[in-house]
Amino acid sequence: QVQLVESGGGLVQAGGSLRLSCAASGFIFSGNVMTWYRQAPGKQREWVAIITSDGITDYVDSVKGRFTVSRDNAKNTVYLQMNSLKPEDTAVYYCHTRWRGTPYWGQGTQVTVSS
Repeated sequence: QVQLVESGGGLVQAGGSLRLSCAASGFIFSGNVMTWYRQAPGKQREWVAIITSDGITDYVDSVKGRFTVSRDNAKNTVYLQMNSLKPEDTAVYYCHTRWRGTPYWGQGTQVTVSS
């Protein structure tokens, strides 16, 4: 029932921007904490950003000042605006939430930043 579908990834040059979207359904989106993770080749999955139901945000240090997480409760969508992209941002980006004690992940969207 719970579905998270990411979109917006692609290939960009260093210094460029992308906006990722995560379309959510099957739970009370407006009351849920939403998070973004990423996983680079050969590395563990890393937490990137969080936004609470009240709109409070936080980020991993490596993306602070460059990424912005936001949400549109009317559209059941969370966004990750990614600016000043660096090659080290290359990863599969995943949307995540928990509902009724169960973690849910989207399928991921690939972000590749070339030098």
